[in-house]
Amino acid sequence: MATVMEEAPDPGPEFDGVHVGRPATRALLHAGYLVLADLPEDLGELRDLHGVGPKAIRRLEEARKRS
Repeated sequence: MATVMEEAPDPGPEFDGVHVGRPATRALLHAGYLVLADLPEDLGELRDLHGVGPKAIRRLEEARKRS
């Protein structure tokens, strides 16, 4: 009898209230980041994560400045 693998719930396109897109949100969560405060001081380090591009980094920087 085959078992069905359950997929993780879709995190949606937002990371801690910041619209960065689904790929970036998945990448950040998979890397262990749960909230903006968890992110490295130099957000450029996130470029190495597959799915996190310049637009996502820019939006995270803007959100960090607002908080």
